[in-house]
Amino acid sequence: MGDGEMSIFGEAAQFLRKSDKERLEAQSKPFDAKNTVFVDDAKELYVKGLVTAREDGKVTVKTDDGRTVTVKDSQIYPQNPPKYDKIEDMAMMTHLNEASVLYNLKERYAAWMIYTYSGLFCATVNPYKWLPVYNPEVVAGYRGKKRMETPPHIFSLSDNAYQAMLTDRENQSVLITGESGAGKTVNTKRVIQYFATIAALGDAGKKKELSNSLQGNLEDQIIQANPLLEAFGNAKTVRNDNSSRFGKFIRIHFGTTGKLSSADIETYLLEKSRVTFQLSAERSYHIFYQILTNKKPELVEMLLVTTNPYDFPSISQGEIVVKSINDEDELMATDARIEELEEEIEAERAARAKVEKQRADLSRELEEISERLEEAGGATSAQIEMNKKREAEFQKLRRDLEE
Repeated sequence: MGDGEMSIFGEAAQFLRKSDKERLEAQSKPFDAKNTVFVDDAKELYVKGLVTAREDGKVTVKTDDGRTVTVKDSQIYPQNPPKYDKIEDMAMMTHLNEASVLYNLKERYAAWMIYTYSGLFCATVNPYKWLPVYNPEVVAGYRGKKRMETPPHIFSLSDNAYQAMLTDRENQSVLITGESGAGKTVNTKRVIQYFATIAALGDAGKKKELSNSLQGNLEDQIIQANPLLEAFGNAKTVRNDNSSRFGKFIRIHFGTTGKLSSADIETYLLEKSRVTFQLSAERSYHIFYQILTNKKPELVEMLLVTTNPYDFPSISQGEIVVKSINDEDELMATDARIEELEEEIEAERAARAKVEKQRADLSRELEEISERLEEAGGATSAQIEMNKKREAEFQKLRRDLEE
């Protein structure tokens, strides 16, 4: 996709692929394939340089910053030609070594191109800032496109999984992994955002303009669960003030036409040791500190606790207050979500009770019909049809109740 085709991504285009001008300039740069290398560096890990001499297993390199260093032959690594700078799929590099991979990721990150393919994988570098790469026009730009037709993006992987599900009629998985603070939670939300947008439309969505209003409510419902999950499962660590200390498995279910059906979340591997022990620069799970803010005095009274965290050694071994987190506001969000869940559970119970009553009434009616037919010694065709209809209704109610 050239500059003209990239215009479909709007303001996000510059953060997804380098311009035609930049590509042409890179192809015309002079390059000495034999002597242009990366060399080990104590500060930068690797720096660019040009080999000026080789002797007895030693190599003299003049670095781009003007220094001259002599290192072992094993401490230099061949560079790729300039046309590979900011390459979108690192598996296509002529020289695939650690120095080249890190340099490519660094250069793309400097241009705020945070997504890069590495074969079947998509590497993401957390920008720690907002970028317009998740706007509605970006979603539309990846809809129904093959991976190599578009720049690297989590939306491309999501769409490929969605299309494979429709074509092969098989379950698909998107595995998001990384260290604390790498951006796993945000990218998970983006996958959900993509599915919620395109699958809410079904096949007809290809002919319609995508917008925020078309995302359905799946994303909202899953995100609404976050305050509760984060209160009991997130904590401050050295690297991340809101680190998830548990695994999350999200299933999104689709109908036969590809439209959204439902979703469920499973949690696992909670870091239980954090309940009783924290490092000095960390703290336990947010819920403890939320309660002790005394924003809801009735809760403190009900739990028979004080509001002084130092009265509880198990949660006061590390930090108590985190600047980036307002525990009072978070408590209200947690409490609101619990109330919403209680209402949803009550509504579900009422619905199940209603279905159960209808099922019981229909079951009695079927029994009465059967008894009357036995007494009459047979049944007319109309009675048989009525009986079949009632039986079908009964089976439907049973399925509804099971769901």
